[in-house]
Amino acid sequence: MTDPIRSLAARYYTDPQVFEVESAGLLAKTWQFGCHASELAKTGDYATFEIAGESLFAIRGRDDKIRVFYNVCQHRAHQLVSGTGTTRVVVCPYHAWTYELTGELRAGPNINAVEGFDKSGICLTEVRAEEFVGFVFVNLDPDAAPMEEWFPNARAELEEWVPNWAGLKPLEWVDIPENCNWKVSVENYSECYHCSLNHPTFANGVVKPETYDIQPQGKCLRHTTECQSLEDMTYDVHSGFAHQYEYSSWFLWPMFSFQVYPGNVLNTYHWRAIDAYHVVVWRGWYSVGGVEDEKVRSLAVQDRETTVEEDIHLVEAVQRGLGSRGYKPGPLVVDPKGGVNSEHPVMHLQRWMRDAIDG
Repeated sequence: MTDPIRSLAARYYTDPQVFEVESAGLLAKTWQFGCHASELAKTGDYATFEIAGESLFAIRGRDDKIRVFYNVCQHRAHQLVSGTGTTRVVVCPYHAWTYELTGELRAGPNINAVEGFDKSGICLTEVRAEEFVGFVFVNLDPDAAPMEEWFPNARAELEEWVPNWAGLKPLEWVDIPENCNWKVSVENYSECYHCSLNHPTFANGVVKPETYDIQPQGKCLRHTTECQSLEDMTYDVHSGFAHQYEYSSWFLWPMFSFQVYPGNVLNTYHWRAIDAYHVVVWRGWYSVGGVEDEKVRSLAVQDRETTVEEDIHLVEAVQRGLGSRGYKPGPLVVDPKGGVNSEHPVMHLQRWMRDAIDG
């Protein structure tokens, strides 16, 4: 008889040193969301963001390619850009060293006075980047495998569930602060063992809990389910697309999830770890062209008032409990058949977490 699989020790969620190890390793060697490609619609459009403590910026080149660079001048280390904007060339505000949109040094005041100065050897440091159904992801590891190897078939499936993805733009992004470790929040999102007790709107109004399952697909946790009768939905689900009467979700390890609600409504979660005890969940909703869409707006409000609000109380209570000297990690409820009342997704997550932290 084998011993049951137990949850991770509390220190993985409470020790600031563990968070430092994650920031230097896990968060710097995984695919992380940077920005939405619609922010880079025209040549020279750029957007800044932070990954693993590093300031980065994405910019669209004259060849229409999106490139991502560390946001630092190669001269004396001044940051180059902030926020979002558009530019013909990238000009450092410190000494006006000027870079092409491809990162090569173009010019700098009086650099020709320096004997032997070779500008061809100076270039901004580029970061691995991929566009994934309109979202720009980056990986600070130059040797990282492509996203298709990390998340096999997820791109093709999302393109099928959201056939109008190329025309979608952000309608709203809402910051949802949670007083917990990012892993507590991710684990909560990635199991539905708690759903029937804590999420009546989701569990009784959308999905059929008895059909809900979450299985690994590479480093993607793939959520699948049949839906309840959609006759009483609070919005029109008749999009005319395939999968219009279905719900599905793709969690991309470690900090991003795509959800598609009935009616082919795309929404996303992006976890941004602040420290060992705080995370901000960036909740995204999208519409065609980013134009006002009352259906999406009302669905976002309903989501925040039900599932999101319910989860905040759950994850913050877990974080408080992890600080108790009375907590001894219990066994995970892992059903070999999977299903809604099994914590097998947490088992997979915790293995990935332990491997990333302990090496």
